Amino acid sequence: MSWKKYILTFAITATIFGTAFYVASQIDAQRVADIRTTEDNISIDILSTETQFELLGNLDCQEISDNPVLSEELNSLAGRLSVAESNLGDNNTEVIALKKQYSLLEIKDYLLMKQISTKCHLKPVYILYFYSNAGDCPDCSRAGEVLTYLRQQYPDLRVYSFDYNLDLSALKTLTSLSAIKDELPAFIINGRQPVYGFKTLDEMQTLIPELKTLATSTSAVK
Repeated sequence: MSWKKYILTFAITATIFGTAFYVASQIDAQRVADIRTTEDNISIDILSTETQFELLGNLDCQEISDNPVLSEELNSLAGRLSVAESNLGDNNTEVIALKKQYSLLEIKDYLLMKQISTKCHLKPVYILYFYSNAGDCPDCSRAGEVLTYLRQQYPDLRVYSFDYNLDLSALKTLTSLSAIKDELPAFIINGRQPVYGFKTLDEMQTLIPELKTLATSTSAVK
């Protein structure tokens, strides 16, 4: 009777763990699918704006101003991708593929934003943020939190975040053109010279005086 009890206990425990693992894997799979769908939608949005830019000799700048290139979806996608990365691991092939696609979308949006800004005489405020999750950047997590706060406080602030170690040729070209050294975290603010190391909220606001031109959000984190 004793060994039967042990077998029954083992079977119940295995069933519970197996069910939990299955449910967790299904949730992770759904998150990945949602991220892919969002990335596809953003890609279509960017392609549509690029096509509009090419079709119109005189671009309707007011329409572009009312409908920013960087959609809210692209802003929120970074956080959802971070959750998937935490759950599935940095080296998961699916996560790496998602990060590459996300990085390409950011670069395309950044380049399109510069084109539209020149033609429409706009003055966007943007930050290129380079980080690492490889354990060699202890300040990157805190730097990301500061940028998240700024993006919440200033919805029109464009923050483009890139994993410095991601094996992506377009990203390597961007870091090379931006003269980014292997000193992380690193920031390019409105095309100026790179800034390195963790910066507090007050320091970042000092580095970005253009923030005064942006409207603040009433729902900003206090």
